[in-house]
Amino acid sequence: MSSSHYTHGSSEAEQQRLTALNRRLNERCIDAARLVAGERVVDFGAGLGQYSRMMARATGVPVLGIERSAEQIAEAMRQAATDGEIDILEMREGDVLDPPFRDDELGQFDVAHARFVLEHIPDPLHVVRNMARAVRPGGRVILSDDDYDGLRLWPEPPGFSSVWHSYQRTYDRHGNDPVVGRRLVQLLHEAGLRPRRNALVFFGGCAGDPDFEDVVWNIASIADEAIDDIVATGLSRDAVTTALDALIEWSKAPDAAVWFGMSWAEGVRPA
Repeated sequence: MSSSHYTHGSSEAEQQRLTALNRRLNERCIDAARLVAGERVVDFGAGLGQYSRMMARATGVPVLGIERSAEQIAEAMRQAATDGEIDILEMREGDVLDPPFRDDELGQFDVAHARFVLEHIPDPLHVVRNMARAVRPGGRVILSDDDYDGLRLWPEPPGFSSVWHSYQRTYDRHGNDPVVGRRLVQLLHEAGLRPRRNALVFFGGCAGDPDFEDVVWNIASIADEAIDDIVATGLSRDAVTTALDALIEWSKAPDAAVWFGMSWAEGVRPA
């Protein structure tokens, strides 16, 4: 079984990036999920647990989060304790490729969720099949992930397209898929689920948007944290840093815009 590769690690800077991204995305994702009171949810690759806790608040039932990084789990529980929500989140250390379920938990969840996970897995279908086994007949599997080829910045900052293309190549080199978002419905089908809904969850922005600085910072941080892998594809370090500097300067323009949507799909386990 192939292991996963997460380029960005679990440094304090990466945790700050993920926290800011959660603030921008979580409300939009919870609207798409249409969770129902009483539903039991398992979150595959729960990260810092912010969205796991939001799902728990929506259902009124504690959420089980599966996360392989002890550092992420520690920060997730610290944040939960700070917010007085430690009782609504269980974080369990383990790999989504071999989730640490008890025998009596399989087939007992109403919803299995994964976000920004499949892009880092050489065999994403294996994960979706694990998710399908986790839910009861009639239960739902919700996938949301990136299709990096869909990112558009306009007017385009100098040098950015070369950096972004090289960033996508870093995924290929680890056997991962930088455009897995477009495959989500297919993965649900191949896992024996019945696809039911798909959508794009927008998280771009433009000049004038109060969160635009965070949008651009997220893009710049993604590339900066992966700079060693990007350089290994053949692009020079100077070219990357120059392009990222240009990106930050570009973000101050009154007509700057980022167009990007996270792919989202839902499937149901047949009765």
